[in-house]
Amino acid sequence: MTESAVRAYARRIVCGDTLACKLMPPPAALDVTDGEPALRVAAPGRPPELPIASSRDVRVPPLAGFRDPAQRARILHALANHELQAIELFAWALLAFPDAPASFRRGLVAIIADEQRHFELYRARLAALGHAIGAFGVTGHFWNKLDHLATPLAFVCAMGLTFENANLDFAGDYARAARACGDEATAAALDQVHVDEIRHVHFAYVWLRRLGGDALSPWETYLANIRPPLGPSRARGADFDRAARARAGFDPAFIAALDAVSATRPSGQPRQGTESKLSSLGTTDPE
Repeated sequence: MTESAVRAYARRIVCGDTLACKLMPPPAALDVTDGEPALRVAAPGRPPELPIASSRDVRVPPLAGFRDPAQRARILHALANHELQAIELFAWALLAFPDAPASFRRGLVAIIADEQRHFELYRARLAALGHAIGAFGVTGHFWNKLDHLATPLAFVCAMGLTFENANLDFAGDYARAARACGDEATAAALDQVHVDEIRHVHFAYVWLRRLGGDALSPWETYLANIRPPLGPSRARGADFDRAARARAGFDPAFIAALDAVSATRPSGQPRQGTESKLSSLGTTDPE
């Protein structure tokens, strides 16, 4: 049986071993119908220059590292890898959830295209600093959370309402850091990522409500469908962008509940506000 167009496209992204595979734009008017059984790929194909390494072996400078172009390049490389993982995992969801509503699957395709553009933004800024993708090690931080992605609802809670939700704060942090060191081009790229991320988080919130039903509040539904170590403390930065959450369509109760939570790092340590992070150079942090 011939693969559906959407399955062939998603499989090429997830399993391909070149960046050209990962960055192939969605075909125009892609039919998202896929009558095949769910396919859950355990790990992505990667180009030889981008193998996934253990987080113990990959260190990324803290925000204050933006002052040093060499450290800034390592930060941008890590951000590009975050986008690459997002490209792969939104394509993974097309394979894993063939029976999800067509409008949900069309939303996944649209987000893939955005994440591909974000990757190219970071790649261009990295090139301006004299480095190419593959110059530094990368982790599979998002891929390590496959056990959190069992259903479409769990997927939007982890990817959209945790990782991308947190990026509503982090993109702003990095843009301010870039401007503080005079790198307006990088700040502009991060501003664009932030604008697009609001749409992605809105998509996740809409589907939280549609898939979760009315028995629980949106906040309760999120808590019921997210598993440690992910959760509210990982869904925000230390500097909370309330306005971005309002633009993403969060109800006031959801915003207030998230605002009341303290932000933590993957290690469980509390996050510092932007001013503290920019005030001094620190030790390098895991990606």
